[in-house]
Amino acid sequence: MGVNWKAFVDQIQHYQSFVLVSHIRPDCDALGSELGMAEVLRAIGKDVRIINAHRTPLALSFLDPAGNIEVLGDSVEAEDVKADCIMILDTSAWAQLGDMGDVIRASRADKMVLDHHVGEDELGARMYKDYQSEATGHLVVQAADALNVPLTRTMATPLFAAIATDTGWFRFPSVTSDTYRTIARLIDAGVVPSEVYGDLYERDTLGRLKLRGLILSRTITEMDGALVYTSVNKEDFELCGAQPNDTEDAINLTLAIRGTQAAVIFVGQVRGGFKLSFRSRCGLDCNEVARQFGGGGHKAAAGAFLEGTLDDVQGRVLPVVREALAAALG
Repeated sequence: MGVNWKAFVDQIQHYQSFVLVSHIRPDCDALGSELGMAEVLRAIGKDVRIINAHRTPLALSFLDPAGNIEVLGDSVEAEDVKADCIMILDTSAWAQLGDMGDVIRASRADKMVLDHHVGEDELGARMYKDYQSEATGHLVVQAADALNVPLTRTMATPLFAAIATDTGWFRFPSVTSDTYRTIARLIDAGVVPSEVYGDLYERDTLGRLKLRGLILSRTITEMDGALVYTSVNKEDFELCGAQPNDTEDAINLTLAIRGTQAAVIFVGQVRGGFKLSFRSRCGLDCNEVARQFGGGGHKAAAGAFLEGTLDDVQGRVLPVVREALAAALG
C-alpha cells in the first residue's frame, strides 16, 4: 500500500516549524530526501531545520553547498532541537537514529515518518511508507506533488542523487517506468546527471581507491560461487588513508563476479563492532536476514550492526546467510 498523501498533507498543514532527521552514516537517499523535503516545506512557508546525529560525509558535501544540515553535538545541542513536528526520513528504526533518537524520545513535538523500508519500530510517529518505492527521494517528489509545489533545481539535484544511488544508477529490480518518468521531471527541473555522477564517482581519493582494492583482495566465495563476502577492519581506514564512508557501494563490486547470488560485507566501525550489508539477486530476502541481527531494509538490500570481533560476527552471520541462500536456491 502506498502513502496516504491526503493524510500527509493534512498533517503538514497543522504545523509551522519542522525538524528533519535521518539515519546515522547518512547516504545520498537520506541526505537528498532531507534537503529536498526542506525545500518543499519552505516553498509553502514553513520553518525548517535539518539536524542529524552524524556529519555529512565529505564526499557527499556537494549535496549541501549552503551548509543547511546541522549536526547534533556540533552545531546544535539537544535542548535547542525545538519544532512543532519532527519528520524522520529514510528510516523507521531507533537504532538508525543514533543520538537523535534520545532527542526525539524526549521531544513533545509531533512526529511523522516518510520512508520506503519494510521494517519499523514504534517511534510514536504517524507512518507514511511505501515499501514498493525505490527510494525515499521518490516519495519526496510525490510529497511535492501532493503539496502542489513545483520542482526546482535546488530540490532536483539532491533528489536525483537519492534515487540514482538507491537504484544503483537504475540497475536494481526496484526500478520501474515511473522511476524514469520521475527522473525526467528532475532533469526538466534543472539537474544535470553527468555533474551528479562526476561529483559522486569521479573525485575518488587515493585512500578510497586503496581501501576498495583491499576489500576486493579479501573477497571469499562459497557455495559454488553463489555466496561472496569480504571485510574491512577499522584499522584499515588509517592504513589506506581512507574515510569510513569510502566503503559506500563496495559490496556492489563483489556482485560483478559471475554466478554470485548473494553478498555480505563486514565493515569495522571506529567505536567497535561491525556494520553488516547484505545484497541479493535471487530469492534470498536480505530484510529477513538482517532482522535476525536487529537490522532491516529491503528484500534485495539490507543492513545491520553487531558488536564483537570479526571472527565472532562472521561466525554468527555467515551460517544464517548460508542457510537462507540454500533455501532460496532450492
